Amino acid sequence: MKLFKGDASVLLLALIVLLLIAGVILIFHIFSSNPVDDLLNKGVVVNILFVIENDRMPLSTYVLMYYPVTKRAAIYDIPGDIGLLIARTNLVDRIDSVYDSSKINNFQNEIEKLLGVKIDFSIVITKDNLVSIVDFLEGVEIFIPTPVSYMENNEIILFPSGMTVLDGDKAGLFAVYSLPNEDSDMEISRRQRFFLGLLNRQIQMNDMFKNKQAAKAYYSFFKTSMNQNSLMRLFEEFNHIDTDRVNIQSVSGNLREVSGKRLIIPLYEGNLIKDIVRQTIDALTREIEGFFIEQTLTVEVLNGTAVNGLAGRTADMLSGFGYVIISTGNADRNDYDQTMIIHRSGDENLVNDFADIIRCRNISQDFSQVLQDDGSAVRGTEYKADITLIIGRNFNGRHVVGN
Repeated sequence: MKLFKGDASVLLLALIVLLLIAGVILIFHIFSSNPVDDLLNKGVVVNILFVIENDRMPLSTYVLMYYPVTKRAAIYDIPGDIGLLIARTNLVDRIDSVYDSSKINNFQNEIEKLLGVKIDFSIVITKDNLVSIVDFLEGVEIFIPTPVSYMENNEIILFPSGMTVLDGDKAGLFAVYSLPNEDSDMEISRRQRFFLGLLNRQIQMNDMFKNKQAAKAYYSFFKTSMNQNSLMRLFEEFNHIDTDRVNIQSVSGNLREVSGKRLIIPLYEGNLIKDIVRQTIDALTREIEGFFIEQTLTVEVLNGTAVNGLAGRTADMLSGFGYVIISTGNADRNDYDQTMIIHRSGDENLVNDFADIIRCRNISQDFSQVLQDDGSAVRGTEYKADITLIIGRNFNGRHVVGN
């Protein structure tokens, strides 16, 4: 059968129409789909990078981890002086040495390697835009434990103690100032309190952004690859976060001088922080109430070996996992062969979480029932903490070996 020219033209026209329809459908899908909704519907942990920027460098960097099923969140504070092997230079340097807000992926990739997770979205806030954001939110309330009064560059830094509502200008100053001889932990804590206060105020004022003009104006204060609808959807989801139950954990390590720079080198070649993050994600995704959000165990660490400083170093490690260390010291003797965990929490799941961190299986429930290696009772049975960890010779500083 011959195919006439008219038939070929009709077929060609039909093909063109079909291609146009497919193109329209594809374009509609691209513009109508919301990547935030896509992730939320998958029921996975969503990781968002927040950078508060000053003079084109990160002032504060946070990774917020949110699990939509349990509505739980956790936040990690990433110091700019964390030392890493930077891929592009093959040298150990500050993590923020790769920072460029116009090429945020380089910085984001280094943080992903540090934490061992994928960052889904990034949001950059400059200091000037921070001022505008706080004014748009009609102020941010934070608690200031001690009053601040200081003159810097002919500018008075003055903050009263107690619960205080900061306007935009005050918030911009509060977020960036540094006092001479201020303890670094105090400075970090101050900026963390501000970030939580900003997040909390954002949640309180979220209904405002149902107004399209307000949402458009607010969106203009952020640098992000998300479009307006995606960012507003993300902020809407934040309404479920109880900021009073959110901990901000700082990535920590040993302070060392490398090539003339003081850097924080992550412990155990960076494996510790990855372990901490994995445990955090496990707690966020747990269907039952997990210790990370609902309960924080208190821990006493006692050194039962002759290794000086082991209790303090172990306490620092456990703090990274979110435990509250109420005391460290020496055990009643320094020749314990076996590491032991003595718990009084009444919740075996919480204790097992703790034991898994150091791979210890020598667990007892009550001080009075714990025996030493020679069969005698452990002295000092007064209550001190939910968990007492007695370090023995089989602890290598990170794990118990030969359990």
